[in-house]
Amino acid sequence: MPLYSYRHSADSRSCEHYPDFEFDQPARDLPLTVCPWCGVRVQRVIGAPAIKKRLLDCELRDKGFTKLVRVDEGLYENKTRRPGEDKYVDRHRPETLPKLEKTIRD
Repeated sequence: MPLYSYRHSADSRSCEHYPDFEFDQPARDLPLTVCPWCGVRVQRVIGAPAIKKRLLDCELRDKGFTKLVRVDEGLYENKTRRPGEDKYVDRHRPETLPKLEKTIRD
């Protein structure tokens, strides 16, 4: 269910939700015209959309993740390799697997 932002249009400092509040309501419902708590007129505010930022490979690595990108059948490029790790991981050669004990912490 979408979360909409509203702003009181009058000076209603007595309302605990003054000056702005957020309200969950179905998208098919009409916008609120009055505050559900104090009855003062409100206006819907258009805000910035929530955009999820993609992490860079180095940021993934620093957070303890390993990113493998398929190059060929059974061959993967390790985009988050650490010193001492192979650039390519071959599923038939266990020595090329990332050293997970370095990344897993308590």
